Amino acid sequence: MTAENLINGIPQERRLTTAIPGPKSLDMQKRRVSAVSGGVGMTLPIFIERAGGGVVVDVDGNSMIDMGSGIAVTTVGNAATEVAAAVTEQVERFTHTCFMVTQYENYVDVCEALNRLTPGDHEKRSALFNTGAEAVENAVKIARHYTKRQAVVVFEHGYHGRTNLTMAMTGKNQPYKQGFGPFAPEIYRMPLSNPFHDGLSGADAAKHAISRIEKELGAGNVAAIVIEPIQGEGGFIVPAQGFLPALVKFANNNGIVFVADEVQTGFCRTGAWFACEHEGIVPDMITTAKGIAGGLPLAAVTGRAEIMDAVHAGGLGGTYGGNPIACAAAMASIGIMEQQDLNAKAKNIENVMVPRLKKIAEDCGVIGDVRGRGAMIAVEITKPGTDEPDPDMTGKVAKLCHSEGVLVLTAGTYGNVLRFLPPLVMPEHLLDDALTIIERAFKEATA
Repeated sequence: MTAENLINGIPQERRLTTAIPGPKSLDMQKRRVSAVSGGVGMTLPIFIERAGGGVVVDVDGNSMIDMGSGIAVTTVGNAATEVAAAVTEQVERFTHTCFMVTQYENYVDVCEALNRLTPGDHEKRSALFNTGAEAVENAVKIARHYTKRQAVVVFEHGYHGRTNLTMAMTGKNQPYKQGFGPFAPEIYRMPLSNPFHDGLSGADAAKHAISRIEKELGAGNVAAIVIEPIQGEGGFIVPAQGFLPALVKFANNNGIVFVADEVQTGFCRTGAWFACEHEGIVPDMITTAKGIAGGLPLAAVTGRAEIMDAVHAGGLGGTYGGNPIACAAAMASIGIMEQQDLNAKAKNIENVMVPRLKKIAEDCGVIGDVRGRGAMIAVEITKPGTDEPDPDMTGKVAKLCHSEGVLVLTAGTYGNVLRFLPPLVMPEHLLDDALTIIERAFKEATA
């Protein structure tokens, strides 16, 4: 078997030995129901035994093509050799000291890498945390402390996390917010540029949002504007060209901290280190997580030195933030991204996927929009001839893909978006196979 077809000892092929889910997964599902809170969601009731490259292998021996990467986390694969080696070495040295008690070098290594890689040539500082939500929450804390203001502007369809503050910032009620209020105050939601639905230019959409900020809040009361350069859970919405630069200019002119939430878009996912780079914008702060550490929990806030250093000593931190094992994984993952030029691989994934998906859209009549960048691609599924969401058709297509051994994810405020987040190390023959199954699912669903 060639190297392309064998990664981490796992054959890179789609192979079904049972129905999905298989009998062993069904048995484990019974245990899960008895042991795990029903509030923890699930896309597919299978249990994974091994994973690597572009496949996940379940306990029944089914090998499925992974088009989700654990929601954009396993960018370098689920079991990259370099990451596993770095983690093993660090575990053998020590697992924890708490950086706020006694320090260790690889925390500093990660911060230096983030300061180097994030947009802008200004002096920067970073702080490390555990999750994307925690990073966003700390970015808001820092912005409020620095500006001495309280209001935070977010955007329709946005997703920023599951803590109380980030639930308030998130624009989708079900399942993220239902029954969990009251939420943190001083969060204000503004209209996003959504080209498929609003038809506005980026400049006009920004003018509308800025006018509402000025009218409803007053620019002088706004601590931060927080936005995903490409929305994740909201449905991979790519704002029209010019929308983000106009917001950055408005923020800069009014002493507002512009925060790019790159938790899902960061680390080569869109064909650039960060999605901000596609329009040349430089945020004051940037939040990262997901793809940074090859599957280990790590997140960060990186920003202008004067903003990040404005917080008093002890104002930032957390017991596990910047855990040494996760930092070791991050440095190994960043090394893979640089050495293998994963930005180029993300662009190639886009070049393969988008024409195929557009052809499927022409043939099936239920795809209203194909969008995204790099290896962050989505199709919005609508009722034929309209822009009306069709979540039932979306669920039907996803289920058909799953039954044929292709793991896909849904997204969008109305649940009508199929999103694709393949690992950037996925062999191209697997990507081709996945697209063939996706095409077959649309044909069957619309027959």
